Amino acid sequence: MTGVPERVVVVGGGIAGVSTVGALRSGGFEGELTLVDAGEFPYDRPPLSKDYLAGGKNLEQIALQPPQWYDDNTIALRTRTSVTALRPAEGAVELSGGELLRADRVVLATGGHAARPPIPGADGERVHVLRTSEDAERLRGALVPGARLLVVGAGLIGAEVASTALGLGCDVVLVDPVAVPLAAGIGDDVATWLHGLHGVRGITTLTAQVKSFTDTGSGIDAVIDGEDDLRSFDAVVVGVGMVAETGLAETAGLEVDRGVVVDPDHVTSNPAVLAVGDITRVRRGGVLAPRAEHWEAAQHDGRRAAATLLGAPAPADTAPWFWTDRHDRHVEGVGRMSDAETTVVRGELGAAAFSAFGFRDGRVVAAVAVDDSNAVRAARRMIDRAIAVDPHKVADPATDLRKLLRG
Repeated sequence: MTGVPERVVVVGGGIAGVSTVGALRSGGFEGELTLVDAGEFPYDRPPLSKDYLAGGKNLEQIALQPPQWYDDNTIALRTRTSVTALRPAEGAVELSGGELLRADRVVLATGGHAARPPIPGADGERVHVLRTSEDAERLRGALVPGARLLVVGAGLIGAEVASTALGLGCDVVLVDPVAVPLAAGIGDDVATWLHGLHGVRGITTLTAQVKSFTDTGSGIDAVIDGEDDLRSFDAVVVGVGMVAETGLAETAGLEVDRGVVVDPDHVTSNPAVLAVGDITRVRRGGVLAPRAEHWEAAQHDGRRAAATLLGAPAPADTAPWFWTDRHDRHVEGVGRMSDAETTVVRGELGAAAFSAFGFRDGRVVAAVAVDDSNAVRAARRMIDRAIAVDPHKVADPATDLRKLLRG
């Protein structure tokens, strides 16, 4: 399909969907623009495991945009509404209740739902997941001082929930079959230190799998691999990833392969439909990339999709970036440490602020920093510009990283 469409409908109000409508308007789109979201209004998800879960922020405080923003940008926000079917051949989408909404192009930003592993008893009332504000509110009710909490999965969500629960006075056990979670993304040294921080702060960590749960009426028992005795808890949180919401795409006949398949412009197998965010897998040169389930990746997807719809140049690619907060430490990563041949640590591991840089062929390919955002910003520019730098200079805390950016 060619030409700028007159009517665009974006399905899903997460960061990918809101970024899409924002980029369309800022890019000069003058047509009808509708954002459909099943929730009360579009809100940010990272706070759900931190400030929102702890009760430090309410839902309005984590809104992705204030209500007036949608009016100011002439965006029709349809909340508490679901799209039940895509009808690209008819130039429409069907809403819950049967209403047809006209759309020349549709952008799917449906995200996903929290995964529940096939553990017997994992569907019980005392077993929580965390993906929505409703999930967080339900879990918050269980995180009372002295509550015994089991967190299954020590990745980003599980570790953040464990940290928040500890701060609320819970007795926390964190279990994961991987001895050093996040090592592929941030490297063995920093990942080992970061995971070890749980124990330092008072969380019990186990390298094991949970075999089953049994609701006892007053609590929940867990059978953990390698242990003869049951462990008893008041609640369980399962944080083992997400399942992409591809149902609309599948029923519309779009190509789906553990995610909605798109080209680098975020166009699906039907040129009338684009897809962005956690649901997408980009095919480049015949190779399907894994789904990128990070906040900034979804934001960039929205901007690329908007550029496609406007016939504008796509934004330049940049190294992937993520962050996590736990135990009052702020961690940022850029690139993937698994791509590095060698690693240097800048500062002292575990210090008030430190970082690690991964190198390949004399160039930085990844970095991770703890309470040192400037280091990650410099590393990102090094990666994006493919600047050759001296690892010894990078490792020296006295070196001004900004000077190394000059090449």
